[in-house]
Parts: sequence; structure tokens; C-alpha cells
Amino acid sequence: MAPKPKRKVTNLLALAVLSYLVREPMHPYELSRALRDNGDARSVKFNHGSLYMVVGQLAKAGLITEAGTSRDGGRPERTVYELTDAGRTELRNWMRDLIGHPEHEYPHFVAALSLIGVLPPDEVVELLGQRRVRLDALKAEARAAIESAGEVHPLFLVEEEYRLALLDAESRFIEGFVDRIVDPVDGWGPAWAAFHTERRRT
Repeated sequence: MAPKPKRKVTNLLALAVLSYLVREPMHPYELSRALRDNGDARSVKFNHGSLYMVVGQLAKAGLITEAGTSRDGGRPERTVYELTDAGRTELRNWMRDLIGHPEHEYPHFVAALSLIGVLPPDEVVELLGQRRVRLDALKAEARAAIESAGEVHPLFLVEEEYRLALLDAESRFIEGFVDRIVDPVDGWGPAWAAFHTERRRT
């Protein structure tokens, strides 16, 4: 497999900016409003400062360019940006890489699972119960986002459906994990607890 190309800008917010500029030239304030109005803030982390920083990086890399200025009422003029040909190519290639090539990621929960033996089993079971309650709240939030979308084409809700599928999978994993800890016949709890008791004695 050929190595992935090194990108001039790697922040996923940059990918979102490029994708919105496919539609039409915009200034950063319009980009921010479009990202929030379309719910992209649930998928791409950003704020006012980071958006302007990314716009500057994209312009420096030659992926977007100034297309003029616009004025809204008495507000100061705002610089409007548009995609360059290089930006359009970068957007498509970046999307192809993200969709076609899974990457090893480092989720915080996976890190916690790899080190979970440092806590006693009773506490772990309690914490996992708390996590499931919070997962249920996140699932309700995702379902509400889908249901409130109205006549939006399902294509534009696919990220919420994926998020919901991941939350469902994590809930099922936690349920099975807790069962393996507390099973009265061959659960891991007694040996795990004994390890912590022994460690306290030494």
C-alpha cells in the first residue's frame, strides 16, 4: 500500500471549511454560522479563534484564496474566501483517504480499559453503570437530532446514525463486560478484588 501523502493542513476543521467552500465563497463568520446551523459542531471541534487560524493556514497553503470582501450593514468589511483548484483536489483526496483507509485512533475509553486493573472491581462496575447512564443520554441526543431534522435527506444525517451505532455498540460492550466481572460462577471479580487486597497488604 502506498504511503499516505503528507498534508499541508491536517486539522479536520480545515476539511470542513474546504467542503463548505465548495458550495460558494464565504467569509469566516458565514463559515462558523453554517457549521453550527448544520450541526457540524457535534463532529468537528472548533471555536471562533480556531476557525480563523485554520482559514489562515489554508490560505497560506494555497488551498483557498481571497475572493473579495463583503459588508453586512454597518459591520466592518469581511474577507471572503473561495477554493483554489489545489484546494478542490486536496478536499477530494482527503475525503477518499478518510473514507477508504481506517486509522488507528487512541480513544480515551480504550486507554482506560487497557489500564482498568488499577481500580478494584466493585468501583469499576459502579463507574461503568454511570457511563451507561451517560451513554443513554447521548443516544437520546443523537435520536433527537435525527428526529428534529424534518425533511432533510437522510444522507445528511448519516454521521448521527453512525454516532448512534457506536453508542449502542459501546453500551452492549459495557453490559457484557460487567457480566464477566460479576458472574457468580466464573466472574473475574473475586480474583481481581483479591489482587487489590494483597496489594494493600504489601
